[in-house]
Order: sequence, then C-alpha cells, then structure tokens
Amino acid sequence: MTLFGYLENHWSVLVVLIGMALVLNTDVHLEKRMIFRIALTDTILFIYTVTCYIESCLGNLETFTILRSILCATNYALISFILVNIIMIVYPKQTYYLYFPAILNTVLSFVSIPTKIVFYFTSDNHFQRGPLGYLAYFISALYLIYLFVNLFFNNKFHKSEIFLPIFMSITAIVCLITPAFIYETSQHWFNITIAIDILLYYIFLLQQFTKRDPLTNLLNRQSYYSDAERLSKDITAVITMDMDGLKELNDSKGHVAGDTALKALADCFWKSSKRNHRVYRIGGDEYTILCLGGDEKEVQELIERIRGQVAKTPYTCSIGYAMKTDNTSIDKLYQLADSQLYVEKKQYYERSGKLRRKR
Repeated sequence: MTLFGYLENHWSVLVVLIGMALVLNTDVHLEKRMIFRIALTDTILFIYTVTCYIESCLGNLETFTILRSILCATNYALISFILVNIIMIVYPKQTYYLYFPAILNTVLSFVSIPTKIVFYFTSDNHFQRGPLGYLAYFISALYLIYLFVNLFFNNKFHKSEIFLPIFMSITAIVCLITPAFIYETSQHWFNITIAIDILLYYIFLLQQFTKRDPLTNLLNRQSYYSDAERLSKDITAVITMDMDGLKELNDSKGHVAGDTALKALADCFWKSSKRNHRVYRIGGDEYTILCLGGDEKEVQELIERIRGQVAKTPYTCSIGYAMKTDNTSIDKLYQLADSQLYVEKKQYYERSGKLRRKR
C-alpha cells in the first residue's frame, strides 16, 4: 500500500480529475451551482479511488481488520452519492429528495459493520454478503432507471442530443455490473468510466453555449441554419413568431423590461413544444420552430398551445406557419410563414393604433 501503487492503479482517473479541476477553475460559461456540482462529484470520485485502493490492499491480507469493513461501507455509500450527483448535473432542477435513497444506503451500509445486514468479512478476510447484500446495486439501479426515464420522457433533450446521456447511462451500468462477474480485471472500471463520462458531459454543456442564445437559452440563428440544412428531409413545417410591441416596451420601460419579455415568450414557446420541435431565437424578437414530422393538425395544435401559454403573460406575439410540399425549400417555407405572420402583425398594429416598427 504505497503512493506509487495508488498512482499505478488510478493514474488515468487522476489525470482526468485534475484536468477537470483546472478547467472548472477558469470556466466562465456554467452557473456557479453547476460548477460546484461537477467539482463535488469529481471530489467524491477522487475519495472513492483512495478508499477503493486502500480496501483492495487490505483485502490481500490474511487476517481481517475492522478498517476494511469501514472502507467497504464507505465505498457503497460513495457509489450512490456519485450517481445521484450525476443526475443532479444532467437535471439541475431535480429535487433534493433524490438524495434519500443514497442516505438510506449509507446508513444501512455502516450499520452492517456490527450487524452484517449488508456485508461482512470472515476471520480469514473473505467478503460475504448479508440479507441486503445487493442493496447498493439496487439503489444504483433505481438511480439509473430514473435517469433513463427522464431521458425519454423529459423534453430537455432533443432526440439528436440524447445519445450522449444514454451512452453515459449504459457505461455506468456496465461498470457497475461487470465487477460482479470479473472483479479482478474490472474493479477500477467505475472510477475511470464515471470520470470520463463527467468530462464528456462537461464538453456537451460547453457545446450548448455555441448552439444556444444566451438570453433565452433557445437554439440560436447558427443552429437554425445548420439544422435547416442537416434536417431538411425531416422538416414538415416552419412556424415563425414575432413579439408585438417590443420597441415600444424598450422605449417606455427600458431594455431590461424588453429582455424580460423576450425570455418570457421563449419559455412559452419551449413549454409548448414537444421533442420533434426545434425552437430557435433567430434574433431580436424573432423566433422560429422547425417541426420534424407531424401533419398540419399537429402544427395548429402547437400554435394553440403557444397562444394559451402566451395568454398567461402580459405580452402578445404574432404567429405564422407554412407546411412543406415536395418542391418547397426551407427558405421558401420561412418566407411563407413570415408572410402569414405579417398579416397577423398588421392586425395587431391596427387594433393597438401603434406605429409599426420597421425592420
């Protein structure tokens, strides 16, 4: 049990964790809460590598020592806390009740030291499972199932973005299951797998900043052009939205009030959309939705949901849409939708008596 021995076993994990720490220290994109959660998860993972190494060294001894039981209980606890923290990274708005299974697992793991309810060691230092011997695996499975369910039923990720979180989940499952069958060669898989998964997700988060509008968090103009070309065969309709009276709001109440309105409308568009809808802020008060699949009835239902959400705010917007035909380009669809929008926009200015803002 030496420092060299630890480095020999966990060098790759340390490289990833130290690199992540250096990057997080200079990050200017993520919220402080997100940086803290990633840093906390990496710290727990580092502690786990240390306890794993010491416990494995103690496992080579011919006689049992109580320290091995303490470290084993600690390892069981750390695994569940690592997984719940990963969920909190992927879904930051999840409730802290998610920590309850991890806390229960921790309590029972340490209670097992005197009671042998989860695990125990024989006098000749062999590991044995108690009545709740698979508790840590069961808790881990619950967290992974929870992650999978959210991936498929939560609207956070578009289907083109869901593959990395799925990959993270699958690799986590593999590295949790394989030690039960080939322990000697895979006992360190969990450490390096989770470290790399966190690094990959961090890169994914940074990538979102190049694709999204910083004010509204919707996809930006660059993403629109890229998707319009990349997904042209799948696009069945284009919807355009434009806020009513933004210039007047900026002039009377200031640009902060205007930004608040733009974010409120963006939330309405996002809440109304489904997984096959891509929502963009093109610029200023202009928004667009690309519909991937679905007929005109579905598009009209989406627009009605948008109107219902917007009606809950102090703001209004004009909407236009166009359905794709065999010979209609995406640019032409956008123009047709925009033309329909301006008919509605004209009606707004006629009703309000306000001067129309020229663009």
